[in-house]
Amino acid sequence: MIEVKDLKKGFGGKPVINGVSAVFENGKCNLIIGSSGSGKTVLMKCLVGLFEPDSGEISYSGQNFTAMNEEERKILRRQIGMLFQGSALFDSMTVEQNIMFPLDMFTNDSFATKLKRVNEVLERVNMKDVNKKFPAEISGGMKKRVGIGRAIVLNPKYLFCDEPNSGLDPLTSILIDKLIKEITLEYNITTVVNTHDMNSVMETGDHIIYMYQGLKEWEGSNKEIIFSKNKKLNDFIFASEFLQDAKDMRMLEMRGKIDNDRNMDELLK
Repeated sequence: MIEVKDLKKGFGGKPVINGVSAVFENGKCNLIIGSSGSGKTVLMKCLVGLFEPDSGEISYSGQNFTAMNEEERKILRRQIGMLFQGSALFDSMTVEQNIMFPLDMFTNDSFATKLKRVNEVLERVNMKDVNKKFPAEISGGMKKRVGIGRAIVLNPKYLFCDEPNSGLDPLTSILIDKLIKEITLEYNITTVVNTHDMNSVMETGDHIIYMYQGLKEWEGSNKEIIFSKNKKLNDFIFASEFLQDAKDMRMLEMRGKIDNDRNMDELLK
């Protein structure tokens, strides 16, 4: 679990994060959404220590991250996996070498032990037998899966994903969402995803925070978001007629399900 208390961060005297408090729970896909300039990216960078907050507190499973020295943070970072927006693979390294990189940095394991772990991870992200390929030889979706593999190779407790579907076609995006969701549940990871992809929000958003002008404007789940009466949130999500129609259909579908569940409860009484 990651807990944020009254976090503030600004640049040049201008506040970007203005008193945000939140809890990101284990075994859930915690999504941060919002338009450009809302503060969602700055919030994530504060969470992983790329930016130092001006005030407030970030705790990892009760450990005060903001109060740690660099050596203590280095130990904690071994428990953190990161999937970057552009995958950030090393072009000069093979898939195998890219995934092995964190093991080389943080462990003293033998090559055989590290290779065994790499192969386990490759099989888990459905990339078996591509060890010797280079990033230039695989597709964008495959690069994302290699990036996920590298992020989880050290068995992290925390996984951060920055725009994981950026640059991907809709079908591949769905596969990446499904993989992140499965890994989160399988390993009981605290997953935090920075995204603007509404399909990701609806399919994987166990816990969603909507940022607006540096504030936490709304908080809830993917089951609650379509019923929200928050105008700013609705303007952000349902910006097109297509999405508004989708919202109306989803609401009718969910209301029908609720009615069916109620009828079933009555029959069982």
